[in-house]
Amino acid sequence: MARHKSRRIWRMVALVVLVLALIGGAAAWWRASHWAPELSEYPSQGVWLGEAERDIRMEALPTLGARFAYVTASIGADGRNPAASGEMERALAAGLSVGAVHIFDPCRSADAQSANFVTLVPRASVLLPPAVVLRGNGEACEPRVRDAALEAELVTFLNQIEMHAGKRAILAPDEAFEAQYGFAARSQRPLWLARNWMMPEYGGRAWDYWTANDARETGPVDVPLRWIVAR
Repeated sequence: MARHKSRRIWRMVALVVLVLALIGGAAAWWRASHWAPELSEYPSQGVWLGEAERDIRMEALPTLGARFAYVTASIGADGRNPAASGEMERALAAGLSVGAVHIFDPCRSADAQSANFVTLVPRASVLLPPAVVLRGNGEACEPRVRDAALEAELVTFLNQIEMHAGKRAILAPDEAFEAQYGFAARSQRPLWLARNWMMPEYGGRAWDYWTANDARETGPVDVPLRWIVAR
């Protein structure tokens, strides 16, 4: 009898521990999904919007602490976000500073990609410097693009869009791209790095922009947001 009672007690203890662990895990997930750096430490914060965030309540972003928005405009030589111009106009109307993002394709020429970008993004002094996302590598291209050729095309592309924008571009490499090419570490351009909830260090130098939470949940906006801070 005592043995059965002891088993029941241990089962109850195990159940309580399990419930507490589930509650703790849920609380940790909630904090992580809603987390953003303190505004007192990083007063300049914003979002990166793409097609997935189309038609969000732009006017709600300033209430969350956002001061700027970057909008994906062009992808490689052919890809385009059809909502980009409208999103940029709505962001400006909501009182946000706005910039355009290009996602660089290691397999396509600089001329083709810059033509895509300048067709979509106007030459306007009101816009923030353009940001260029760097990911993938030339080894996956057909034919393969060697490191030196990729860097030459990237430099040409950057020079072309900087001439169009009248501003130095921001480099946004992912960790794998930077580990392979080390381009951002050698460049003097502003640097945008990404790492959820923790300070990124893979750029080889201090970052200027940081994607601190790539899926921030907020009450006023229905979809997760890629949340950015700027120094």
